[in-house]
Amino acid sequence: MTFTVRDLVQIALVAALYAIFTALPPFNLISYGPYQFRLSEMLNFLGFYKVKYIIGLTLGCMIANLYSYDLLDVFVGGGQTLIFVSLGVWFFKKYQQQTILGYNKAFFFFSFFFAASMFVIAAELAIVSHAPFFITWFTTAVGELASLLIGGYLINLLGQRINLTQ
Repeated sequence: MTFTVRDLVQIALVAALYAIFTALPPFNLISYGPYQFRLSEMLNFLGFYKVKYIIGLTLGCMIANLYSYDLLDVFVGGGQTLIFVSLGVWFFKKYQQQTILGYNKAFFFFSFFFAASMFVIAAELAIVSHAPFFITWFTTAVGELASLLIGGYLINLLGQRINLTQ
């Protein structure tokens, strides 16, 4: 896979947006720990338009996680983003042109799939900060699901107005 300068700039922009919407005030107040709502997770749907955006999402997550608990979070969070966004796009892309009550079907399924993947973050928090695993999985998944359902709607609208496949 080769990248043009335009591709590299777009990857960098996605990474920067993710990091900004996670790590900078006031977003950082709700982006870390067992109760989190990351606005930046709305960007995960960009992976449905071009695979290159998954690289930007992963890098952005890793940069944002430099401001969290420790270096472990950089690799666990970045790895979780890379693996589960890639899998979600692979599993659900075939539904992208279908809707459920006016909502993009692929984005809907992906939202629940990715929210369920928060078991990885819950396990990390259980190890690092001794947070209770199941409660932490529930709270991070609910925050993730809320962010993704809102984000899926917004990114779908954006994708109808702007060609995100370039």
